[in-house]
Amino acid sequence: MPAETFEFQVEARQLLQMMIHSIYSNKDVFLRELISNSSDALDKLRLETLRDDTLQADTSDLHISIEADKEKRTLTVRDNGIGMTHDEVVQLIGTIANSGTAKFLRELKEAKDAADSEELIGQFGVGFYASFMVADEVTLVTRRAGESQGTRWNSDGEGTYTVESVDDAPQGTSVTLRLKPEDTEDQLFDYTSPWKLREIVKRYSDFITWPIRMAAEAPGEDDAEPAIETVNSMKALWARSKDSVTAEEYSELYKHISHDWTDPLETIRMQAEGTFEYQALLFLPSHAPQDLFMQGHKRGVQLYVKRVFIMDDCEALMPTYLRFVKGVVDAQDLSLNVSREILQQDRQIEMMRRRLVKKVLSTVKEMMSASPENYRTFWKEFGRVLKEGLLQDFENRDALLEVSSFASTQDEEGLTTLRSYVDRMKEGQDQIYFMTGESRAAMESSPHMEAFRAKGLEVLLLTDPVDEVWVQSVPEFDGKQLQSIAKGEVDLDSDEEKEKAEAEREQRQQEYAGLLAWMTEQLGDSLKEVRLSSRLTVSPACIVSDTHDVTPALENMYRAMGEEVPHIKRILELNPSHALISSLRKAHAALGSEPDAGTELAETAELVHGLALLSDGGELSDPARFSRLMADRLERTL
Repeated sequence: MPAETFEFQVEARQLLQMMIHSIYSNKDVFLRELISNSSDALDKLRLETLRDDTLQADTSDLHISIEADKEKRTLTVRDNGIGMTHDEVVQLIGTIANSGTAKFLRELKEAKDAADSEELIGQFGVGFYASFMVADEVTLVTRRAGESQGTRWNSDGEGTYTVESVDDAPQGTSVTLRLKPEDTEDQLFDYTSPWKLREIVKRYSDFITWPIRMAAEAPGEDDAEPAIETVNSMKALWARSKDSVTAEEYSELYKHISHDWTDPLETIRMQAEGTFEYQALLFLPSHAPQDLFMQGHKRGVQLYVKRVFIMDDCEALMPTYLRFVKGVVDAQDLSLNVSREILQQDRQIEMMRRRLVKKVLSTVKEMMSASPENYRTFWKEFGRVLKEGLLQDFENRDALLEVSSFASTQDEEGLTTLRSYVDRMKEGQDQIYFMTGESRAAMESSPHMEAFRAKGLEVLLLTDPVDEVWVQSVPEFDGKQLQSIAKGEVDLDSDEEKEKAEAEREQRQQEYAGLLAWMTEQLGDSLKEVRLSSRLTVSPACIVSDTHDVTPALENMYRAMGEEVPHIKRILELNPSHALISSLRKAHAALGSEPDAGTELAETAELVHGLALLSDGGELSDPARFSRLMADRLERTL
């Protein structure tokens, strides 16, 4: 039969131009698409022989081969799969998004053979056209299994193609590309180079079920012909049973995908079945990468669709607070765009993400009891990142709180969980007390801690910058309110103690009413209020925030990020049992008979405020004035 010339459909010509110029961001993927089509054809043949006993087809050595000719600048991808008839070539190759797989899937499902049909890839049907990104001419030779006549298809991608019958075509399909000249500036590499071909296969098609064969780089011993070797591993560990995979194999895969040199801390396997199937093999690293908190840090796991690599760092499948998790997710079907490079946001993606997150968090929780040493390592390396989820992931907030650990006054060296804190709470205690600060040492010596230490109440010590933020949005744990010991008023007395001290408190309030009103007026530019304290036992005074105010540390953090935050006035609390404060009260009461002492007393009040501010880690508005007033007072004592 003489060669027939056909015109591409209008949309096919448009697609060819899009394919060449804009659809794919990386031209290397043309080989991924051709190998995927070959794998698809091999799957089809295997299933067809199971369905049709009379099919005359050779299935003894199903494989894909890649052959490069450097002199002729040609590259051939060949398979011995199902192949195509003459009519199928005319219909499928000239038509957009119809490689035959979608139709094949429908036929199999109608035959109630859906379980096997789910293994097919290439359902987008346009990957073949990617060849024209790197080739001036493409020739396809194919023969359908069980038929004697083959077909040759040829085109330069300019709008027409020719189809003719051939007698000597082997079973399956071969696609030969006459490659364009190398142009590295345009990302056109030498696709006859063995190392380049191996690199692409390893990156995109390493886990394809079928062997991909190439000529070895070194010639064989007996003659000048190079030996043929399989270049893909076919080791999709996530698709194998757990018992058939060794710890060394898991570690090797982790190191390959994470570029880490150490073994993973924990391996997580996951398999979802039903209407939407996928498998996941995730790893928790044993140490944090140096760029974990840098803006350009890449996050996410590798995404495969039926063992074909789609993308690195798939952010849609892993939230930012789990950006340290590495691994592979292999889905049976996903809504990708035509180039398979961009995920479409849909219910399947969201469902996968939710399940993966829950699996990671449940694994961390299991680690706490099953492997405490590993958990301690994990929390040391990634606890600060995980706590970001308390701000981002309301759905999993309770699970995150369960797996979080914090320093506590109960243990000088170790950490405690919120669950353990609640179990240790004293009778009648209904709040979880915490304090935020730059260091444990600073918080333990803070005036705010005095009453809690005296009462033997445990306080969580939160030192990470993210702690300043999440405690503002997490109101409780297990029905117990989280309460900052540096905010609001503190009432630690029991009902019986309150009853006994009621008269004394009222008397002190009356005695100090004048001083409190006077100091509030004197320091009104800096403070919201001056009041008596129930949290101090040793220090003369302390600075506290109102119940719903932003803390000074958080205020400074926002300003450092360039955000405008109005200055928030704090509250000065005085310890009426301290000698300095009681003397200050007496001096204020004597002001009426010694009016000249007013200025000096105001300076003393200013010093008390400054000392309280410094002990809280705050900054003085006028350090030079404070130093001058302090030096003056010290001079008088000598």
